Amino acid sequence: MSKTVLVLGAGVGGLTTADTLRQLLPPEDRIILVDKGFDGTLGLSLLWVLRGWRRPDEVHVRATSASLPGVELVTATVDRIDISGQAVHTDHGVIGYDALVIALGASLNAAAVPGLTDALDAGVAGQFYTLDGAAELHAKVEALQHGRIAVLIAGVPFKCPAAPFEAAFLMAAQLGDRFADGTVRIDTFTPDPLPMPVAGPEVGEALVAMLKDRGIGFHPRKTISRVDSAETTLRFDDGTSEPFDLLAVVPPHVPSAAARSTGLGGVGWIPVDPHTLSATVDNAWAIGDAAVLPLANGKPLPKAAVFAEAQARVVAHGVAHHLGYDAPERLFTGEGACYVETGDGQAAKGAGNFLSSPAPSVRLYPPSREFHEEKVAQERAWLDRWNT
Repeated sequence: MSKTVLVLGAGVGGLTTADTLRQLLPPEDRIILVDKGFDGTLGLSLLWVLRGWRRPDEVHVRATSASLPGVELVTATVDRIDISGQAVHTDHGVIGYDALVIALGASLNAAAVPGLTDALDAGVAGQFYTLDGAAELHAKVEALQHGRIAVLIAGVPFKCPAAPFEAAFLMAAQLGDRFADGTVRIDTFTPDPLPMPVAGPEVGEALVAMLKDRGIGFHPRKTISRVDSAETTLRFDDGTSEPFDLLAVVPPHVPSAAARSTGLGGVGWIPVDPHTLSATVDNAWAIGDAAVLPLANGKPLPKAAVFAEAQARVVAHGVAHHLGYDAPERLFTGEGACYVETGDGQAAKGAGNFLSSPAPSVRLYPPSREFHEEKVAQERAWLDRWNT
């Protein structure tokens, strides 16, 4: 009797899961991939759109039946996941499953910060976590002739912990002489004590040193309470305030409503086993931004595409084994790396093992052209693979 595996979300994790499953399962088993549009973008490409190194039309990821032969692609919005009934309710009907992989990512919720939506609507703020947002923010930076850019992390967790600081470097490079001579200043604000805190203080301090070396301000332990768009001012929980002329914000990230509907996680992020990515029920897994994976130091694994891709292959083998096939067991190792562009054709690289005990073992390697080229190759391989 044939079996059905349902994969929700066609980001890095979902695409890799579906592709690997098709290689592992017999042809009579159905693999169904559900996504609201099958039109995505890599996070690293968004930052290059912000910098002006990529056009929006160059970085779309559009998976089709040609790039995923043998996988059923269903364009639909997931409304509710019925774990006990083993069914997913969408705006195009109900789909039953024998095994479920949740790779629905994270959503942006600007409304969680009072005044932030107004600032975005008024044009005094922009964000770089969507393709349109990155392109619009590039134009805003280009038009700014003087003043201050505030790069604000409005809530944690968020996708790609290095991204806000990378954005600061890239905007400084875009500004050129306007930044070099102090006509436009850039300051970063985060609720954390250091950048990328999960990677440890050594990495965070090294990144702060890089920011200061470029003349970019770093302001830790700044939790936003309100954005005043009329006065172009940030107001923080500690009673302080900071003016800005342009706000580049990382909006609060929230789990999808569909992920929350599972009841598997208290706030909607789905807890998983660190090594197998299995949820608390034996026929469901969650990967990438949708999952919360606890580390030895008590912090969660960062939300990053490099982890989602590795987790997808682990989960595909786990699903095949669960369905009774002779698939070799794979475990998530926690190895990963991310790049921090410095805007001059170079990038730093943070790499190590995040599952190490008692804390992640991560090192930040200094900027080089080689690391930038590694990142370019990573983007090209992904675009070439899925845009067949």
